[in-house]
Amino acid sequence: MNRRQQQAVRPPMKRPTVQDVAREAGVSPSTVSRALHTRGYASPDVRDRVRAAAEKIGYVLDHNARNLRSRTSTSIGVLISDLRNPFYADLAAGIEEELRAAEYQMVLVNDNADPAEEMRAAETLLAMRVPGVIVTPVTADCPRMLQDNGVHVVCADRELRRSGGDVVLSDNKAGARELTEHLIGLGHSRIGLLIDETKWSTGAGRLAGFRAAHVDADLTLDENLIAYTSFDAEAARRTTRDLLGQQPTAIISANNVLAQGALAELKDRRLKIPRQISLAAYDDVPWMSLVEPALTTVDQHTVELGRSCARLLLARIREELPTRRRIVRVAPRLIIRGSTGPAPRA
Repeated sequence: MNRRQQQAVRPPMKRPTVQDVAREAGVSPSTVSRALHTRGYASPDVRDRVRAAAEKIGYVLDHNARNLRSRTSTSIGVLISDLRNPFYADLAAGIEEELRAAEYQMVLVNDNADPAEEMRAAETLLAMRVPGVIVTPVTADCPRMLQDNGVHVVCADRELRRSGGDVVLSDNKAGARELTEHLIGLGHSRIGLLIDETKWSTGAGRLAGFRAAHVDADLTLDENLIAYTSFDAEAARRTTRDLLGQQPTAIISANNVLAQGALAELKDRRLKIPRQISLAAYDDVPWMSLVEPALTTVDQHTVELGRSCARLLLARIREELPTRRRIVRVAPRLIIRGSTGPAPRA
């Protein structure tokens, strides 16, 4: 290193401490701690003075040191399956909004719906001493392992009974039933269902609602109209191609990803929606209102779903609830747009 390089090197600046803030604000270090943290009393005037002093000298709370002292954390783990999917992004947004208001931080991990990645992420969160985790579980192993280690868990969107923890769900059966009833009311008797899975409560509930609407209308359901595919838009497109061979007059896609594939196939075939075929989808996301015609959908109130998860978890952490398992259902809402219309005449 030459002389010029040596002169350019500067030692790191000393980080301001609680004692520095106390001197600047004219209070004791313990008062600074109470004023900057949510726990402990400090008058509004003192809080304002201490926060102004901290901002002036550049003091930042050291959450890691605080966590080591208390052997706990103000961070909450959030494990989701696919951050690229607008559903999970909105879910995380609702969770973060509620946690931030309670002065907790969100540690977000995208596990790609992979059981091994989910478990690795859970182990990392355990090492961080998080008091709670919100997870869209791939298997029951992850929530059960966290609970066995004293971590509060809320399962979002999916109910895995063997996990034994709290759950926040959209009422999938009610939403799918109402959507199917809407199409039956328009005269459709051959309604195709494009669905990717039924092992989780999400898909199982939507399939159950689809079937229930047929029973309610005393309408015989052709099982060939239930088309199973994978959670992938291109796969859904190919499956839609096969499903059209069964001559449905309407198609319901069980989620927003499958709806992309179904819409692409119908557009490619130049089928007029809804004059020749109606298309509807579960799980309203922004693009569905932007295409022409806009898609009839079921809105899961996903941001509110996330807020409900956070509120439930924080109540558990604060020991405000009885120990029994709690299941919260968020009511969905049918949104009728231009993609559904009367069944075409034979």
